[in-house]
Amino acid sequence: MFPVGGIEVMLLGTALSAAVCVVLALVLRRRLGFTAWTLAALLWSLVVIAIITLIPASGAPGIVPAEGRLDTCSFDIGGPAPDGFWIFSGGQRLLNTVVFVPPGVLLVLTAARWRIGWVLVPLGLVLLAGYSAGIELTQLELARIDRACDVTDIIDNVTGAVIGVLVGLVLAVVVRPWRLRR
Repeated sequence: MFPVGGIEVMLLGTALSAAVCVVLALVLRRRLGFTAWTLAALLWSLVVIAIITLIPASGAPGIVPAEGRLDTCSFDIGGPAPDGFWIFSGGQRLLNTVVFVPPGVLLVLTAARWRIGWVLVPLGLVLLAGYSAGIELTQLELARIDRACDVTDIIDNVTGAVIGVLVGLVLAVVVRPWRLRR
Protein backbone atom coordinates (compact mmCIF):
# COMPACT_ATOMS: atom_id res chain seq x y z
CA MET A 1 0.00 0.00 0.00
CA PHE A 2 1.21 3.52 -0.79
CA PRO A 3 1.64 4.98 2.71
CA VAL A 4 0.92 8.66 2.08
CA GLY A 5 -1.56 10.76 0.23
CA GLY A 6 -4.19 13.43 0.48
CA ILE A 7 -4.37 17.17 0.19
CA GLU A 8 -2.73 17.71 3.58
CA VAL A 9 0.37 15.76 2.50
CA MET A 10 0.52 17.74 -0.75
CA LEU A 11 0.29 21.05 1.10
CA LEU A 12 2.91 20.00 3.64
CA GLY A 13 5.27 18.90 0.85
CA THR A 14 4.70 22.17 -0.97
CA ALA A 15 5.43 24.24 2.16
CA LEU A 16 8.54 22.25 3.12
CA SER A 17 9.94 22.41 -0.41
CA ALA A 18 9.26 26.17 -0.50
CA ALA A 19 11.26 26.60 2.69
CA VAL A 20 14.17 24.63 1.25
CA CYS A 21 14.08 26.67 -1.96
CA VAL A 22 14.05 29.97 -0.03
CA VAL A 23 17.13 28.83 1.86
CA LEU A 24 18.75 27.89 -1.46
CA ALA A 25 17.98 31.34 -2.88
CA LEU A 26 19.41 33.04 0.20
CA VAL A 27 22.60 31.00 -0.10
CA LEU A 28 22.99 31.79 -3.81
CA ARG A 29 21.81 35.43 -3.85
CA ARG A 30 25.23 36.98 -3.25
CA ARG A 31 26.65 35.13 -6.23
CA LEU A 32 23.64 35.19 -8.56
CA GLY A 33 21.51 38.12 -7.38
CA PHE A 34 18.00 38.07 -8.85
CA THR A 35 18.75 34.83 -10.67
CA ALA A 36 19.09 32.99 -7.34
CA TRP A 37 15.41 33.67 -6.73
CA THR A 38 14.29 32.64 -10.23
CA LEU A 39 16.40 29.47 -10.03
CA ALA A 40 14.98 28.56 -6.61
CA ALA A 41 11.45 29.29 -7.83
CA LEU A 42 12.06 27.13 -10.92
CA LEU A 43 13.19 24.23 -8.75
CA TRP A 44 10.23 24.74 -6.42
CA SER A 45 7.76 24.75 -9.31
CA LEU A 46 9.18 21.42 -10.52
CA VAL A 47 8.86 19.92 -7.04
CA VAL A 48 5.27 21.14 -6.76
CA ILE A 49 4.47 19.53 -10.11
CA ALA A 50 5.90 16.24 -8.83
CA ILE A 51 3.89 16.57 -5.62
CA ILE A 52 0.55 17.17 -7.32
CA THR A 53 1.08 14.50 -9.97
CA LEU A 54 2.71 11.71 -7.97
CA ILE A 55 1.01 11.87 -4.56
CA PRO A 56 -2.52 10.43 -4.46
CA ALA A 57 -4.99 13.30 -4.09
CA SER A 58 -7.55 11.43 -2.02
CA GLY A 59 -5.39 9.73 0.59
CA ALA A 60 -3.55 6.44 0.39
CA PRO A 61 -5.40 4.46 -2.30
CA GLY A 62 -4.52 1.07 -0.89
CA ILE A 63 -3.79 -1.78 -3.26
CA VAL A 64 -4.49 -1.42 -6.96
CA PRO A 65 -5.02 -4.95 -8.32
CA ALA A 66 -2.67 -6.02 -11.12
CA GLU A 67 -5.62 -6.66 -13.43
CA GLY A 68 -6.81 -3.08 -12.88
CA ARG A 69 -3.45 -1.61 -13.83
CA LEU A 70 -2.88 -0.30 -17.35
CA ASP A 71 -0.06 -1.89 -19.34
CA THR A 72 0.59 1.14 -21.56
CA CYS A 73 -0.07 4.84 -21.66
CA SER A 74 -3.31 6.00 -23.18
CA PHE A 75 -2.68 7.32 -26.67
CA ASP A 76 -6.22 8.63 -27.01
CA ILE A 77 -5.33 12.28 -27.68
CA GLY A 78 -7.81 14.46 -25.82
CA GLY A 79 -9.31 11.28 -24.42
CA PRO A 80 -11.24 10.83 -21.24
CA ALA A 81 -10.03 13.32 -18.68
CA PRO A 82 -11.95 14.21 -15.52
CA ASP A 83 -13.98 17.40 -15.62
CA GLY A 84 -12.17 18.96 -12.69
CA PHE A 85 -9.48 18.62 -10.12
CA TRP A 86 -9.62 19.26 -6.39
CA ILE A 87 -7.94 22.66 -6.65
CA PHE A 88 -9.07 23.85 -10.08
CA SER A 89 -12.64 24.23 -11.26
CA GLY A 90 -11.60 23.87 -14.91
CA GLY A 91 -10.85 20.63 -16.65
CA GLN A 92 -7.80 18.52 -16.01
CA ARG A 93 -6.41 19.48 -19.43
CA LEU A 94 -6.44 23.13 -18.37
CA LEU A 95 -4.66 22.23 -15.13
CA ASN A 96 -2.06 20.19 -17.05
CA THR A 97 -1.36 23.23 -19.22
CA VAL A 98 -1.38 25.86 -16.48
CA VAL A 99 0.87 23.90 -14.11
CA PHE A 100 3.76 24.02 -16.61
CA VAL A 101 3.50 27.77 -17.36
CA PRO A 102 5.51 28.91 -14.29
CA PRO A 103 8.49 26.62 -15.03
CA GLY A 104 8.56 27.97 -18.59
CA VAL A 105 8.56 31.58 -17.39
CA LEU A 106 11.17 30.91 -14.71
CA LEU A 107 13.36 28.98 -17.15
CA VAL A 108 13.64 32.06 -19.37
CA LEU A 109 14.18 34.47 -16.47
CA THR A 110 16.89 32.20 -15.07
CA ALA A 111 18.65 31.53 -18.39
CA ALA A 112 18.44 35.13 -19.63
CA ARG A 113 21.17 36.15 -17.19
CA TRP A 114 23.82 34.34 -19.18
CA ARG A 115 24.96 34.91 -22.75
CA ILE A 116 24.36 31.24 -23.47
CA GLY A 117 20.68 31.68 -22.54
CA TRP A 118 19.66 31.34 -26.17
CA VAL A 119 20.90 27.72 -25.94
CA LEU A 120 19.69 27.09 -22.37
CA VAL A 121 16.06 28.03 -23.06
CA PRO A 122 15.44 25.52 -25.89
CA LEU A 123 17.41 22.88 -24.00
CA GLY A 124 15.37 23.61 -20.87
CA LEU A 125 12.15 23.32 -22.88
CA VAL A 126 13.24 19.87 -24.06
CA LEU A 127 14.06 18.96 -20.45
CA LEU A 128 10.61 20.14 -19.32
CA ALA A 129 9.05 17.89 -21.97
CA GLY A 130 11.21 15.03 -20.71
CA TYR A 131 10.17 15.80 -17.14
CA SER A 132 6.52 15.57 -18.16
CA ALA A 133 7.13 12.26 -19.94
CA GLY A 134 9.01 10.97 -16.89
CA ILE A 135 6.06 11.81 -14.65
CA GLU A 136 3.68 9.98 -16.97
CA LEU A 137 5.95 6.92 -17.07
CA THR A 138 6.18 6.98 -13.28
CA GLN A 139 2.39 7.08 -13.09
CA LEU A 140 2.26 4.07 -15.40
CA GLU A 141 4.79 2.04 -13.42
CA LEU A 142 3.51 2.93 -9.94
CA ALA A 143 -0.08 1.75 -10.11
CA ARG A 144 -0.34 2.17 -6.34
CA ILE A 145 -0.45 5.95 -6.59
CA ASP A 146 -3.78 5.56 -8.40
CA ARG A 147 -2.83 7.77 -11.35
CA ALA A 148 -2.98 7.06 -15.07
CA CYS A 149 -0.44 7.62 -17.83
CA ASP A 150 -1.84 9.66 -20.72
CA VAL A 151 -0.02 11.12 -23.73
CA THR A 152 -2.53 13.99 -23.75
CA ASP A 153 -1.06 15.11 -20.41
CA ILE A 154 2.39 15.38 -22.00
CA ILE A 155 0.99 17.43 -24.88
CA ASP A 156 -0.83 19.74 -22.46
CA ASN A 157 2.26 20.06 -20.22
CA VAL A 158 4.51 20.97 -23.15
CA THR A 159 1.92 23.45 -24.39
CA GLY A 160 1.98 25.11 -20.96
CA ALA A 161 5.79 25.17 -20.95
CA VAL A 162 5.85 26.81 -24.40
CA ILE A 163 3.31 29.41 -23.27
CA GLY A 164 5.46 30.01 -20.20
CA VAL A 165 8.59 30.46 -22.32
CA LEU A 166 6.78 33.00 -24.51
CA VAL A 167 5.57 34.92 -21.44
CA GLY A 168 9.09 34.64 -19.99
CA LEU A 169 10.60 36.16 -23.12
CA VAL A 170 8.34 39.19 -22.74
CA LEU A 171 9.10 39.45 -19.01
CA ALA A 172 12.84 39.08 -19.64
CA VAL A 173 12.78 42.20 -21.77
CA VAL A 174 11.07 44.07 -18.93
CA VAL A 175 13.11 42.60 -16.04
CA ARG A 176 16.35 42.39 -18.03
CA PRO A 177 18.29 39.96 -15.83
CA TRP A 178 21.31 40.29 -18.16
CA ARG A 179 21.97 43.67 -16.51
CA LEU A 180 22.98 41.69 -13.45
CA ARG A 181 25.92 39.93 -15.15
CA ARG A 182 29.27 40.35 -13.51
